[in-house]
Amino acid sequence: MLSTQNKLHVVIAGGGTGGHLFPGIAIAEAFMEKIPDCRILFIGTDRPFEKSILAEKEFDHEAIFVQPLKGKSLWSKLAAMVVFPWSIYQAVRKMRRFDTDLVVGLGGYSAAPVAIGAWLMGIRIVIHEQNILPGLTNRLLSRLASRVYVSFENTRIRADARKIFFSGNPVRREVLRVADEKKDASHASSYRLTVLVLGGSQGAHSLNMAVADALDELKDVEGLYFIHQTGKADEMDIKTTYAKHDIPCRVAAFFSDIDRQYARADLLICRAGATTVAEAAVLGKACIFVPYPFAADNHQEFNARALVKAGAAGMILDKDLDAQAVARLIRYYLSNTQAVTYMAEQAKRFGRPHAAEDIINDCLALLKKKRLLALFFIGLSVLKIKRTRPGC
Repeated sequence: MLSTQNKLHVVIAGGGTGGHLFPGIAIAEAFMEKIPDCRILFIGTDRPFEKSILAEKEFDHEAIFVQPLKGKSLWSKLAAMVVFPWSIYQAVRKMRRFDTDLVVGLGGYSAAPVAIGAWLMGIRIVIHEQNILPGLTNRLLSRLASRVYVSFENTRIRADARKIFFSGNPVRREVLRVADEKKDASHASSYRLTVLVLGGSQGAHSLNMAVADALDELKDVEGLYFIHQTGKADEMDIKTTYAKHDIPCRVAAFFSDIDRQYARADLLICRAGATTVAEAAVLGKACIFVPYPFAADNHQEFNARALVKAGAAGMILDKDLDAQAVARLIRYYLSNTQAVTYMAEQAKRFGRPHAAEDIINDCLALLKKKRLLALFFIGLSVLKIKRTRPGC
């Protein structure tokens, strides 16, 4: 049933990191494109990264007080459980005030109280899982959700098979726009290999340091250009290292125009978070994945292995990451550009550019079904009342 104002009101729950947040933004953009007067509200954490990205995208955002369970001490888990009913209460108040029609859960601990609150209110719930190995939140919420959207065909989630929908991982609109663009000819003619180093939205210290140390072995190599997203903590040190070796580059803590950086890149050296994997696949980019070793249930390594197995990427485990390994691979791909081209072609086969569109079309079908069922039961009730009246 649509809200009382006859406009679709969608709550997107979860966030905190780019891996949860960016697919939500892609879904929100697709809703707005399909239904221009649709209203979107993100409910999540009060982390600065989350707030700043959503403010930049001009989406409404409200935070609830909620604490994580995964990887915490016993006392921290007990404290989180004590405040959890309050988190649900906050979420219910916000959803009631927003007149919510649909909740889209993105995973992450902040999605749990929102989805549970929606279930208590009788609001339709769908969830999206970005990784091959689902997180704790989505494993629990899959029981309450009407639909479970997954990013990989072999996602390991225990749910009714009728609920599971292989959508792929939604990719932001600005990234999709460059998917079919040709590489900048002037840049391509100046450099034989452009390497984009990504540690995720927060950066990655070990990856930054390995690449920085490798520069000493690459300083005399011609035809290389680096684009390096460092995260705030390492930005100045990494900039100084590139300058010291006089290596052409662009370095920033975070690229708000990541679409432009993707478009210039031939090879990515990056973590294997779900968003990075999805964006690289849609764009057809060759990758060397360095999975974050402390990711929940080691899910990044499983994400990476899906592409490595298909010849769409290479991989260095974090324990094997050092300057020599990085320099050796960069030298290899610089002299074997056909290998880069082959990986890019294979990666493209994993891309699901219409993931967000497929998700919202299915959501709208679910809402229509719910509305038809509601009308059917209202009709039955009216008929029953008429039959019980005297003289009917």
